[in-house]
Amino acid sequence: MSAIKIALFGLGTIGTGVADILLNRHEHIRKVTGHDILLARICDKDIVSQRDTYISPDILTNNPDSIFNDPEITVGIELIGGIEPARTFVLRLLENGKDVVTANKALLAEHGAELFAAARQNGRTIAFEASVCGGIPILSSIATSLQANTILSINAIVNGTSNFILSQMEHGGTSYSSAVKEAQKLGYAEANPAMDVDGTDAVQKLAILAQLGFGAAVNWKDISRMGIESVDAIDFKFANDLGYRIKLLAVADVGEEGLELHVAPTLVKFDNPLARVQDAFNAVRVVGDYVGSVFFQGLGAGRKPTASAIAGDIIDTVLGRTKITFNTLNLWKDDKEVMPIKRSDNFYGKSYLRFDAEDRPGVMRDFAAVFSEKNISIASMIQHEINTINDNSSKQKAVIILITHESREGDLLAAIEKLEKIPSIQGKIIRMRVQD
Repeated sequence: MSAIKIALFGLGTIGTGVADILLNRHEHIRKVTGHDILLARICDKDIVSQRDTYISPDILTNNPDSIFNDPEITVGIELIGGIEPARTFVLRLLENGKDVVTANKALLAEHGAELFAAARQNGRTIAFEASVCGGIPILSSIATSLQANTILSINAIVNGTSNFILSQMEHGGTSYSSAVKEAQKLGYAEANPAMDVDGTDAVQKLAILAQLGFGAAVNWKDISRMGIESVDAIDFKFANDLGYRIKLLAVADVGEEGLELHVAPTLVKFDNPLARVQDAFNAVRVVGDYVGSVFFQGLGAGRKPTASAIAGDIIDTVLGRTKITFNTLNLWKDDKEVMPIKRSDNFYGKSYLRFDAEDRPGVMRDFAAVFSEKNISIASMIQHEINTINDNSSKQKAVIILITHESREGDLLAAIEKLEKIPSIQGKIIRMRVQD
């Protein structure tokens, strides 16, 4: 049995996990696939530091050309992350006749069209299961098992860091800043967690899901996005009282005007399975016109789950399954029928609003008049009296919690802007989506 030689770029946490599988489970992979898959070379800037998996110095290099120019290496695994040099490396692998496996959602969201065009031009493939939801096989399921369906909606928790932070705030009673520090301590969040907590990571993954599930050509930067930074511990209490939990949801939903795409902190009803997803887990709920609703849940990040997905892509590529799937994917093609993307100001849905206001006669009339002007009706309202405003007066302050009926996004945002200018309303209005 001749060896099939592959190479790996990037020996960080995930790269080390992939090396561990390929080196230490080599015999198991050979038995189940019938192929001798050999990790022939690993390229990284740091080839000196010790890793917790033994890697022979003979296969380590800091010279990427030794991989690009080796005709015996047929598959390249890109785990560098970021845009450059990852983009250049992937293009060079494809140009040199090598198939690619990657977990780089940012690269695909930003340069998917260019990379897929290069792969098709060179008769090669790109496998990318690990780019969305780590170890959950959501991309392959949509691309193969569900391909007879017209996908109607995808609702997902695709960022484990933000889900962990929200879970800590809800069940641990911790503040947002304390929950972020705990996520960093456990390795769920980077030193700078901005891309996780502001929704950037989630919209990049949603852009890939939208391409795969709906054939939607969308720039991830154009997807409506709100992060979790403004969520306060008090919101969990009020949400719970109303029968909801708070999750950062990525939503793709087909309507009459096109595809609605957004990422936002959302109140999710207790009986929705997405509401029960805790800690660093990810989950995806897909609705197809024939299969109905199907639900996927698992660890969406971390060394082992992500390495498992990457190893699966390597095996599929070696066995030729990736080529069959790749050639049928309706992804980043110039000649495909493109689904229109709905304007964000034309989204319709229910919303949760929380704001502080002076507790005096006439205040309710003030904001009711604004809602009436903007065609927004209130489904429910809670008012709690809180501490006296510290301005040397006897004014009392109340916290107001509203759930609206379905309303147009543009009208709601205009109403919020107008409400925040009313003197009796104190500070910013906190708004979240509501999904029953």
